[in-house]
Amino acid sequence: MRFSSHSSALTRALTAASLGAVLALPAVACGQDTTSRNEGVSLRLGYDPYTKPGVLVTAIGGVGGDSIRAIVQRDLDYGDRVTVLPAGGEVVTSGAARVNYPLLAKIGAAAVVQSSVVPGGLRVVLHDVGGKRVIQRRTFRLPATRDTPAWRLAVHDVADEIERWITGTRGVAATRILYVKDGKVRVVDSDGENDRAVTTTGTTLSPTWHPNGRTIAYSVFGERGTQVMVRDLNSPTARRVTEAGAALNITPAFSPDGSLLVYSHGEEEGSDLFATTLEGGLGRRVTVGRGTDNVSPSFSPDGRRIAFTSGRSGHPEVYITDVDGTNAELLTDFDFGDQSYRSNPDWSPDGRMIAFQSQVSGQGFQVMTINLRDRSIKQHTSEGSNEDPSWAPDARHLVFTSTRSTGRQLYVLDTESGRLRQLTRGGGARAGAWSPPLVRSVTASATAAAGRDAQPE
Repeated sequence: MRFSSHSSALTRALTAASLGAVLALPAVACGQDTTSRNEGVSLRLGYDPYTKPGVLVTAIGGVGGDSIRAIVQRDLDYGDRVTVLPAGGEVVTSGAARVNYPLLAKIGAAAVVQSSVVPGGLRVVLHDVGGKRVIQRRTFRLPATRDTPAWRLAVHDVADEIERWITGTRGVAATRILYVKDGKVRVVDSDGENDRAVTTTGTTLSPTWHPNGRTIAYSVFGERGTQVMVRDLNSPTARRVTEAGAALNITPAFSPDGSLLVYSHGEEEGSDLFATTLEGGLGRRVTVGRGTDNVSPSFSPDGRRIAFTSGRSGHPEVYITDVDGTNAELLTDFDFGDQSYRSNPDWSPDGRMIAFQSQVSGQGFQVMTINLRDRSIKQHTSEGSNEDPSWAPDARHLVFTSTRSTGRQLYVLDTESGRLRQLTRGGGARAGAWSPPLVRSVTASATAAAGRDAQPE
């Protein structure tokens, strides 16, 4: 876990004085709130917007509390928008005590997250240290059976909502990532847990998510060509949506509203993008490549345009076209005679950037982003070969394939700080695809606290 430069000062402070003196919090009960009930209203946390606010997550009482605390701390850390402060000891939860806001401010805490396991869920209280008040209280429902994928996803959702309370941006912990290993589609939680197979037969390629977070599409090699399959993850069977025959059908992508599936189709010379409904069939042609390969579509968030890879310039580059195939334009500039190429674009969820892989100096691939406002390009990787970038829902993090360790692994990159973490283990992972948010904060009750909750110093 990474901490800020004041971490050593924090540790000394917590060693010099008992944490009970620093933070004696009242126990969180499952009774009625004394605040006004404005569900979904969030009062702003007071901190310098150009810094990463320090966040202290207190010990959580109740069965499973230690596991919940560890998950929440790690999720907030992986979000890269806050600095998770080390507790340094057990938190005293005396009902008669109050939060020592001045001392918490001295050790770098901008927010304190206080939680307790209650019947059916988790009660969370967020303290604004600078404002000397409680600004959020909420009870989140959790599945009854602990340590299951569904339970962990629900805890991730709690962390994502806490991150939204603090920073104004929802976290991406309650997401999963599809990828291919040993020819099979697999899925893994955003923190690397619950890695499991989705397909068990056939050789698969290029998995992708439907915006509903329950349906996926992928390509599979068959006796007569390569076909695009669609599957509900709650169903054991998949169905073919491309026409049967000896043809190439690869790199599917769903439109943002989920109504269309665009993929690359080819029979003899070259391939083009085609769009079909989820009922299947060849559909309509989007690109006219005239014998070149046109693959790897990625929709803009508004569904009006598609980024894709095309070889029409003589080698692969990234292009953009309207969804009906008109107004195609080259996105990645190149010099004639350039032997390097750019491919595999992914449009960011906020619409501002496109990530892609680029061959650098004729060597391995590196992950790049292009700013659509001024067409400026930024290189994000340099070690090993790095391919297949896919955006997280926050338009800040990317998952990609890298050879920097033993074999191919998936890594997660924070494009703002450059922080990197390894997601998969064991080698052979590739073609990661980040899901949309999978949980939407189902709560038993929610309250935005009013100013009267401020506590005296």
